Amino acid sequence: MMISEAALGLSMLGLIVVVIMLGFPTAFTLMGLGMFFGFIAFYDPSAHWLDNKVFDLMVQRAFGAMTNETLLSIPLFVLMGYVMERGALVDKMFHSVQLAFRRVPGSLAVTTLIVCTFWGIASGLVGAVVVLMGVIAMRPMLNAGYDTRLAAGVITAGGTLGILIPPSVMIIVYAAVAGQSVVKLYAAAMFPGFFLAFLYLIYVIGWAMLQPKVAPKLPIDQQRAPISPWVAHVAASYSPRMLPALLAAVLAPARALRGSVEGMKITWGLLVRNLLTGLVPLALAAVTLGAIWWYVTIYSQKDNNPSTAAVATQQAPAEKAAAGSSLAEPSASELAEPPTSSEDAKEPESAGGVEEPPGSESAAPATQEGGLQQLGEAVDAPKTAAVPDAFYTGFAIACALTLVLLGLYYWRMDAEQFEILRMLVSSVMPLATLTLVVLGVILFGITTATESAAVGAAGAFLMAWQAKTLNFKKIKEAVFLTLKTTSMVCWLFVGSALFSAVFALLGGQRIIEQWVLGMDLSPLQFLLLSQAIIFILGWPLEWTEIIVIFVPIFLPLLAHFQIDPLLFGVLIFVNLQAAFLSPPVAMSAFYLKGVSPSHVTINQIFAGMMPYMLIVILCMVFMYIWPGLTLWLPQYLYGG
Repeated sequence: MMISEAALGLSMLGLIVVVIMLGFPTAFTLMGLGMFFGFIAFYDPSAHWLDNKVFDLMVQRAFGAMTNETLLSIPLFVLMGYVMERGALVDKMFHSVQLAFRRVPGSLAVTTLIVCTFWGIASGLVGAVVVLMGVIAMRPMLNAGYDTRLAAGVITAGGTLGILIPPSVMIIVYAAVAGQSVVKLYAAAMFPGFFLAFLYLIYVIGWAMLQPKVAPKLPIDQQRAPISPWVAHVAASYSPRMLPALLAAVLAPARALRGSVEGMKITWGLLVRNLLTGLVPLALAAVTLGAIWWYVTIYSQKDNNPSTAAVATQQAPAEKAAAGSSLAEPSASELAEPPTSSEDAKEPESAGGVEEPPGSESAAPATQEGGLQQLGEAVDAPKTAAVPDAFYTGFAIACALTLVLLGLYYWRMDAEQFEILRMLVSSVMPLATLTLVVLGVILFGITTATESAAVGAAGAFLMAWQAKTLNFKKIKEAVFLTLKTTSMVCWLFVGSALFSAVFALLGGQRIIEQWVLGMDLSPLQFLLLSQAIIFILGWPLEWTEIIVIFVPIFLPLLAHFQIDPLLFGVLIFVNLQAAFLSPPVAMSAFYLKGVSPSHVTINQIFAGMMPYMLIVILCMVFMYIWPGLTLWLPQYLYGG
């Protein structure tokens, strides 16, 4: 009895899940099943088996994956992450951020979540972030009396955010699979990623406030920052408030320079450098507000700028003249005689002679009102929407609020607070600057994702070199791990391209589409069905397998249900956060278990992770109710 092609296609889909769960490598499983079922699909008894077209398909799909330019940024972003991880740049950051948030309930857990978030953004590596934060933060939280579930949950949930918030390898893989713009996906994932981190933060602080015993306050001695002798001398000589003290010491350094400090010499250059350090919060606020003002009122409005329009009007006649001078006479071989016979030159047979072209009736009134457009006259180009008045009001309120907060901060900045600021500037600022540069040049269209990844990788090397934590051995390890990860992704693409081609050839894609369309679902019902399937698949499978195997099945149906591929993609990214937190294949739990004390059980880690799965679902509900959370930024930056 012959098996139908559709049955073979569905058998492929079932077999891939079973074989992967048995532990076989995903990429080669995809290729193996694709070759086997493709050989059956293309089998021709009259031809030699080596002439089977599945071998040609294999070569074509492999070549297509290797020439996919979207994948070029993956090795550079991965190298950036591994260099930072091998350079051990996070230890000082954790201590300084913990001191900055020492008065917040559950300060160690809050610090862990914040460091996980920003370290994950910079590295984009889930396993590396979870392991690193497990080594740095797990024992201090347990020694401080924190509940094991709180400590484990905040590390595993925070460590997975790096794969959601740009720059993320998962977003690049989805862009290559779905044929979407990486830059637009980065913009779309920005707000949902930080919003999910914010929900995590609310949960942690709320739990610590409602049940203080799960996150006891740290002893006073662990909340103190050591004060350098020269800082104490300057504060005693001028003012206990450090900004006026440093400013006075720079303008009148005699008292500061006369003082003797054990172990170091106070110089005017030291005072100036630390005054600049004290002004970093003010500079950050000014740069942020200035960048927002420039982009909204100047850069995005350049099409509406009268001076720009005038330049365009002046250039139009010159362009017309250049176009006229570039016309050349056709060669003799290109000339042709017009038709001479009366039959070839007959008028159209109609009652009114020559007819008007279709659509001229609707165009006539416009011509009569406005007249014909003269050659060389400036043409009204599509203009960007004007800046709403609400922006100016909101911007003024934001500036006033920022000034008030800065005033309060500097009024309360004593010697200890200044030492914390110095630690934050030295440990957090380089990483924050690199991350902002990498994301900014992508989102504002200054560079492509690949060029930005190259900038990030170079910046990671410079940061590690400046910190003197990178040697040849660590560089070799980072490069080897980058090669290993990149090879895995590329082979996954080759295997998934072959698998999906054979699956569609056997009619599996068509059967699934007919099944879904036959259910007569609404767009909301389709979203719920697709996201529920992906959520369930996240239990046994990794995100790479879900995106390259199962997501392409849903993509052709988006147009029918009128769902934006950007919104659908970001919903998948958020949904797959649960894949890292859902047993039995919650890899984050096993990463953390490997570096935790022996008394921490895997069940305790699972229990700590479960509430964050519910928070992920809550975030997806917000994204559906308020699509602007996802789509506003890409629409504002790139239109459409």
